[in-house]
Amino acid sequence: EVQLQASGGGLVQAGGALRLSCAASGFNFDDYAIGWFRQAPGKERERVSCISSHESITTGYKDSVKGRFSISRDNAKNTVYLQMDSLKPEDTAIYYCNTNPWRDNYWGQGTQVTVSS
Repeated sequence: EVQLQASGGGLVQAGGALRLSCAASGFNFDDYAIGWFRQAPGKERERVSCISSHESITTGYKDSVKGRFSISRDNAKNTVYLQMDSLKPEDTAIYYCNTNPWRDNYWGQGTQVTVSS
C-alpha cells in the first residue's frame, strides 16, 4: 500500500519557521519526483514545491515561496523535507505531499500549518 504521510505542521507566528517531513512507503521512492502541495480554506489545492528523482537533483518553487522555502530529500530514509522560513499568514493551509505529478490515490491526511499575524 502506498503511503505518503506529511508531518511537522503547527501554529507559528509570522516570521517563524517550520520543517515538514514526508515519509513515503509502498513504492520505489527513489524513482519518483515528489511535490509539496497545500490547500487553504475555500481555495484549490496548489503545488508549493517539487524535487526531482534523479541523481542531479532539481527543485522548483511557487513564486510566492521562493527564497523562503527549501525542499530536500533523503532517499535512504524515503523522506522529503520542506523547510519553511519567514512564514506569512497567507502560508496557512493544510500541506500534503504526493508524487509529482500527483496521483489521486496517493493523497494522505496532510499536516496543518497555521501562521498567526
